[in-house]
Amino acid sequence: MSITKEKITIEGIPSIIWGEPSEKAYIYVHGKCSRKEYAEGFAKIAEAKGFQTISFDLPCHGERTDENYPCDIWNGMRDLGAIYDFAAEKWKSISLFACSIGAFFALNAYNALPIKKALFQSPIVDMDLLIHNMFGWFGVTEKELREKGEIPTPVETLSWKYYTYIKEHPIESWNIPTEILYGGRDNMQTIEAIKAFCEKFKASLSVSEKSEHPFMGEGDAVVAEKWLLENI
Repeated sequence: MSITKEKITIEGIPSIIWGEPSEKAYIYVHGKCSRKEYAEGFAKIAEAKGFQTISFDLPCHGERTDENYPCDIWNGMRDLGAIYDFAAEKWKSISLFACSIGAFFALNAYNALPIKKALFQSPIVDMDLLIHNMFGWFGVTEKELREKGEIPTPVETLSWKYYTYIKEHPIESWNIPTEILYGGRDNMQTIEAIKAFCEKFKASLSVSEKSEHPFMGEGDAVVAEKWLLENI
């Protein structure tokens, strides 16, 4: 099944609008190592349910890999804000799909906006937990990070500025009806962290016990598609 797509640029952000015209749309926020084009499968399901989709490249992803513009919380929030402002002018109803770090950016950027529904796949809901996990994985201490400011790791460069921001800005507000798909073998977030988020913000949780964080294992595409068909 084919789907129409229109490539546009929003405040310097390469973006794609998917699907036939509608009054309602999903903002699609991808995760690390992904890009806007990977929204196609989601967009086809959303179109069948009457939605358009707008996807875009996060900083350092897709068409933006050569930009001197880090994929951090500040740039992520700025870009998500620009995409929402565009969407609010174009569509009467806006919903959200976000994956991994994209979900974390959305939790910070969209917590006070009139979004109808949110779908999170493998969301980072507790960045403080993830950073502390990285401390353990790579033998870094809080004292060392404070003194050096930044420490490169095979996963991401740890930043004292980022770490202190996370500490000072915990997720305290999220009133958007939310569905979460989580992999039981996710090593980025614990099931306890996900359940705590769900309890605090009344989100619904689906767990795929054999799936890892990227949902790229055998059978994961079927699991994710079934979840989307049930929840979009």
